[in-house]
Amino acid sequence: MSALPRFVSGPRPPYPAESAPIVPDRRRGRGSESNRSGRYEPQQRALVDDGWDSLDELPPLKTTVQVEKPRRIITTNDSPDISFNQSINPYRGCEHGCAYCFARPTHAYMGLSPGLDFETRLFAKPDAARLLERELSKPDYVPQVIAIGTNTDPYQPIEKRFRIMREVLEVLSRANHPVGIVTKSALIQRDIDILAPMAERGLVRVALSVTTLDRKLARAMEPRAATPPKRLETLRLLSDAGIPTAVMVAPIIPALNDSEMERILDAAAGQGVRDAGFVLLRLPLEVSGVFREFLHREFPDRADHVISVLRTMRGGKDYDAEWGKRMRGSGPYAWQIARRFEIAARRLGLNQEKYALRTDLFVPPIGQKQLSLF
Repeated sequence: MSALPRFVSGPRPPYPAESAPIVPDRRRGRGSESNRSGRYEPQQRALVDDGWDSLDELPPLKTTVQVEKPRRIITTNDSPDISFNQSINPYRGCEHGCAYCFARPTHAYMGLSPGLDFETRLFAKPDAARLLERELSKPDYVPQVIAIGTNTDPYQPIEKRFRIMREVLEVLSRANHPVGIVTKSALIQRDIDILAPMAERGLVRVALSVTTLDRKLARAMEPRAATPPKRLETLRLLSDAGIPTAVMVAPIIPALNDSEMERILDAAAGQGVRDAGFVLLRLPLEVSGVFREFLHREFPDRADHVISVLRTMRGGKDYDAEWGKRMRGSGPYAWQIARRFEIAARRLGLNQEKYALRTDLFVPPIGQKQLSLF
């Protein structure tokens, strides 16, 4: 009779720590290799094989969703290097499982792992639309663009069941409130019936992240996200519906997908895209360990080279969090990427017009206004 697999625990070592990876069949379709504890845990726990081959008997990892009940839904920030100061996150964690996702460390706040927990143990906020109506109705609320999709994808697979993003859009549409959306999911096509009328009123713009045109690389790096052709099709459908669209070449990973930048921009421009942007790979906190595991699993021949080149753009570190540098990096290689992007965008006629969303049409939700009869 086989013994059960066991967890070993001990004083928490600096991340990343060495541990046995999850059995491949268990983590099929997932981006992370392991499930190490987050940085706030006093002890590091790792699943190890006890020699009885019992890990092979465990069932595949399943996605679980827990309901979260926040008091507020609009989050504010004062970061000077991003274009918005308020956002909404309908979900915590993301089933897309992108190996490079900079939001992974946020799962440590929940006592969970930024590894496999981040993509399998999710949180949904079904009260988001109700909370949004309440916050938009406050007398001192000043309308500004709300960004959605800046942390985790609002159109990840569980949105098909929970429909939280659609309910949020319905509230924003009724209130004539501007919104900017970032996604890498084709599910946004479902909401064109809401987005197109909002676009006619100057209330919405949508950006799709296209990391690569290589289906094999995309499946390894972004296992549950839409395929590259499906994302390009989505850009075309949104553009044809009159919705201002942008493509984000993000993240750019040296020696892995940076050679594709011009081809991605070419392909997106052919779908009616007006604007484009790029972000250099970011590896804050636990993301560094998760991404390194991905590299050594999928690209062992160049894993060290990718990290070495990235470090030349991050001041010799895996990540530089300094405002103004964290998105673009610094040094000759980063300068070259930025120049290539500018030249390609100019050639394709991208980023030629500034498109500001309207705030002057905003009307607070009537159902929440107090003393509306007086």
